[in-house]
Amino acid sequence: MSKKDSYFTPYSGPAGGWGALKSTTEHLLKSDNAVRNVHTLLKTNQPNGFDCPGCAWGEKHDPSKIRFCENGAKAVNWEATGRKVDADFFAQYDVSWLNTQSDYFLEYQGRLTEPMRYNSETDHYETISWDDAFALIAKHLKALPSPDDAAFYTSGRASNEVAYLYQLFVRAYGTNNFPDCSNMCHEASGYALISSIGIGKGTVTIEDFEEADAVFVFGQNPGTNHPRMLDTLREVVDRGAQVLTFNTLKERGLERFQNPQKPVEMMTNSSKPVNTGYFTPKIGGDMAAIRGMAKHLVERQDAGEALIDWPFVEQHTQGFDDYLEKVRATSWEQIIDQSGLKRDEIEHAANVYINANSVICTWAMGITQHHHSVATIHEIVNFLSLRGNIGKPGAGACPVRGHSNVQGDRTMGINEHPSEAFLNALETRFKMPMPRQSGLAVVDTIRAMGEGKIKVFIGLGGNFAAATPDTAATQKALEQCDLTVQISTKLNRSHLITGKDALILPCLGRTDIDRQVNGEQQVTVEDSFSMVHASGGVMEPLSEQQKSEPWIVAGMAEATLGKHPVDWMSLVEDYGRIRELIADTIPNFDNFNNKIKTPGGFYLGNSARDRAWSTPSKKALIHAHDLPENILPAQARNKLTETSLILQTLRSHDQYNTTIYGLNDRYRGIKNERDVVFMNPADIKRLGFSEGQSVDMATLWDDDQERVVRNFKLVPYDIPAGNIAAYYPETNPLVPLDSHGEFSNTPTSKSIAVELTASKSDTDRIR
Repeated sequence: MSKKDSYFTPYSGPAGGWGALKSTTEHLLKSDNAVRNVHTLLKTNQPNGFDCPGCAWGEKHDPSKIRFCENGAKAVNWEATGRKVDADFFAQYDVSWLNTQSDYFLEYQGRLTEPMRYNSETDHYETISWDDAFALIAKHLKALPSPDDAAFYTSGRASNEVAYLYQLFVRAYGTNNFPDCSNMCHEASGYALISSIGIGKGTVTIEDFEEADAVFVFGQNPGTNHPRMLDTLREVVDRGAQVLTFNTLKERGLERFQNPQKPVEMMTNSSKPVNTGYFTPKIGGDMAAIRGMAKHLVERQDAGEALIDWPFVEQHTQGFDDYLEKVRATSWEQIIDQSGLKRDEIEHAANVYINANSVICTWAMGITQHHHSVATIHEIVNFLSLRGNIGKPGAGACPVRGHSNVQGDRTMGINEHPSEAFLNALETRFKMPMPRQSGLAVVDTIRAMGEGKIKVFIGLGGNFAAATPDTAATQKALEQCDLTVQISTKLNRSHLITGKDALILPCLGRTDIDRQVNGEQQVTVEDSFSMVHASGGVMEPLSEQQKSEPWIVAGMAEATLGKHPVDWMSLVEDYGRIRELIADTIPNFDNFNNKIKTPGGFYLGNSARDRAWSTPSKKALIHAHDLPENILPAQARNKLTETSLILQTLRSHDQYNTTIYGLNDRYRGIKNERDVVFMNPADIKRLGFSEGQSVDMATLWDDDQERVVRNFKLVPYDIPAGNIAAYYPETNPLVPLDSHGEFSNTPTSKSIAVELTASKSDTDRIR
């Protein structure tokens, strides 16, 4: 592979640092608004500014520090672009042609600036007035035999205010069909935590990282997915505490970090580690690794050492004895085989845990997107409980959410399984019955659309067609709808996979000034630490036809329901009125309009942090799961051969969710390419392939569907044998709709059984 033509050159630099500054500058220049956007970036996560539209990582209030990362800068620059996707653009390009273009091309075209309606006869989008768009939506919704024949999707970008308004509109309309982006990421976290500690949120605050003796990081890559976490982890290491990382791939962002805000570090081109131990379990092997650490602790306890926190166990847990017996019964042979780690590695990590008084466990989608994800998170809770590491300073469970307000959307009631308490509060406040039947999450929504049961699909942000599993099935399902509506800032794949009728409704972004009747408005968001922050845009919108998400939802609601059960348009004259409704119906939001004036936001609280367990027994429930016989569902196990591999999907560094900012993946050494497969060099040789060769990947699943992607180039990488990795959404077609987590419907995007074959159309594509 010649250096001149290579798309793969291993990266030798640290995460962050000069590489991040160079990338940020390049994206500033691409935005066509470089000077203005520098000013905009300085308002990111600052008082009188806006909350970053990227990740949900929190931070301490400190206005003196720059509070954006490289990928946050990309998100801001791309949202604050000067390019427009308007009527002239859609007159020039038909939908069929646009659908042949890459996701990067679509994203790069600019901001949507006026409402559009798809004309199937001409295959073009054409302008439509806002009033006519709302009337069309109302016509379709009113014509449905049942409100359950519509689905209302939400992206984690949506603010608390619009999420609350959206759920009220949809429930007043009569359904709980709320497929949400969280169904595809941390659904397993919510289920596992509620069923163990009684609340579906993490128990730690950002300040706990200052007191932790050890932080265990499972299945996440902060350098790309939430880079502000790198600074936090490095501070933990700098003060002499331990950070142990468990991640299948070796990732630069988990190895060392150069802080762009440290002048000496930048001038000397030095960096510091963000871990004190790095372990690479096999895909899906984290539960076995955690069980192994617990087993080592229990063996030492049984040998006479006092290691288990019995006062915590006896006062605060239920089912602990059964768990201890399960740990004792699990063989080291099974633990080592399934984890892919050596026994001395597991015992070393266990001793770090034993020697620490306060321990935090963090995790992300490397844990949540497997068949046994809920059991794995239960195991994390059990692991923490062994030494009382829940509900004390410097300790606790920390699921790291992806999108900026995905946790807040859930708090506001975006949930297909709403609690009785929440529905009762709504009924009391609005004096009307609320639908009680559980609604549809993402996977079931796709099935229902494909079966013709869902006729109207409305998407509040996001990119449903690209983000979801089993791409061919999802896109066919969307095309079955009578009407699809996408409320969006930028052009994406979902605008091109239309129902029989389709609308694009352009909305303001987080960076845009939002002016309503009573002046400029602020919205609020909730981060991964249950801190609620105010956010106000700082840039003039590109078009008067771009409307705020609350205004759009209120317009749809009024056209459909009139002024029932509220005067919808009056609410959006001043978002404080929406916050008053939130305060009336959701716990811990009392005095909401005053609380958001608090510098740095306010803390919602967490019952489990206070060791108040909202479970039937009023204790933390300890679940005693067996390790899975195999991490794959039966439908995949039945098709395995000696040449089968396990694929996990992941993001590139030039990507946020399905938004593609560029074609590089700096930390993994990829340039101008996305169709690549990261593979252990020994596997490349064992299977008779060559570095750089193009291969096709086909899913192993026990049905009659062919799921295949073609012409992916092999890249040698530090990943366990038998495991491979590739980018989504390009590999989402390989994820079967029926392959989802046990106890949750989260797609198993991190554990897909596949076979690789040489690409027939490109077998000689070796550089």
